[in-house]
Amino acid sequence: MLDELMRRMIAYNQGDPRRIQHFIKVHALAGLIGRMEQTDAQTQFLLETAALVHDIGIRPAEQKYGSCSGKLQELEGPPEAEKLLSDLGFPKDVIDRVCYLVGHHHTYTDIDGIDYQILVEADFLVNLEEEKSSPKAIATAYQRIFRTESGKLLCKMMFCKAAPSDFDLPR
Repeated sequence: MLDELMRRMIAYNQGDPRRIQHFIKVHALAGLIGRMEQTDAQTQFLLETAALVHDIGIRPAEQKYGSCSGKLQELEGPPEAEKLLSDLGFPKDVIDRVCYLVGHHHTYTDIDGIDYQILVEADFLVNLEEEKSSPKAIATAYQRIFRTESGKLLCKMMFCKAAPSDFDLPR
């Protein structure tokens, strides 16, 4: 199901390699953090599904409002995600939670589950690099956003110049 969803999301964003590569990177990191945090199979599936569609609201927001701000993505994303996931036969409970995550992935307060936390962390890891964020912005995000040990570790490994042997890598 996830492979077909990825193919459909690539088609949805056809001609926009930057957006395609963004959601693929978020998906890969969300999946990795989820596995490092040892999430159960259902949570991992929800997380990876949400990671693939998290920015599905960008295109309709741009078309309707000429902007793709985070709040507009959260507004326009859930109906698009629901339609796509329903068409692909995803279970209703998965669709409901994924739509909730899509509708909140730019809201960093009241994070109500490990799937939500990991999605936010994975999106931040990708955005910090894509936006060429300053060391100060990275440090602020690390302090304010990252809660999982795995997300913190990956953030340090990606953005700190210390040698990898300086990190205590989980196995």
